[in-house]
Amino acid sequence: MINCNIKVKIMEKILVTTDEFNGRYVAMKSFEDNTVVGVGDDPEKALNEAAEKGFKNPVLLYIPERDIVHIY
Repeated sequence: MINCNIKVKIMEKILVTTDEFNGRYVAMKSFEDNTVVGVGDDPEKALNEAAEKGFKNPVLLYIPERDIVHIY
């Protein structure tokens, strides 16, 4: 028999606290520093904007629109 009593600790960190970027791609400095360094309607635009500012390896996120279900 399989033991299904597994405890899971969920750690949640809010990276974006505004609706300004809903439906867009956002490039941030790092996972630790959520300063936005690039924004675009596609990933390439967000990454290019970050690169122009000197950030070579930003964290890329897609911020979904409000009240829309996204299935991955």
